[in-house]
Amino acid sequence: MSHRLNLPALPSSATVDRAPGCPSRAALALVASKWSLSIVPALAAGPVRNNELLRRIEGISQKMLTQTLRELERHGLVERIDYGTVPPRVDYRLSALGHSLSDTLTALDRWAQDHHAALAVARERFDATSSV
Repeated sequence: MSHRLNLPALPSSATVDRAPGCPSRAALALVASKWSLSIVPALAAGPVRNNELLRRIEGISQKMLTQTLRELERHGLVERIDYGTVPPRVDYRLSALGHSLSDTLTALDRWAQDHHAALAVARERFDATSSV
């Protein structure tokens, strides 16, 4: 038996533009990438050096860390602080925009923690009644 909620349609102002050039789609692709979702929380407490980020983020390579940090910096979410010293010292920190994203990710993580059991039950119920 299938249970479907009979919800009213969203007003046209609430629909999501799914065109490839949609600005929100590009922003979501940036912030929802695997490594962005790990780097932003790792920087939430304050400036961190590159090697410390490598230690904090399990499974990330130096190449992916560098690429992702550069992309986050390019979009104004991360700031790179070069102290101009020898040996070189560079820290990374969240910008104000990056902190606003971190707050949003914290809320999303809290939601996931609060609802993971309900999601598992729904998935099991669906799998038990669906034919593959």
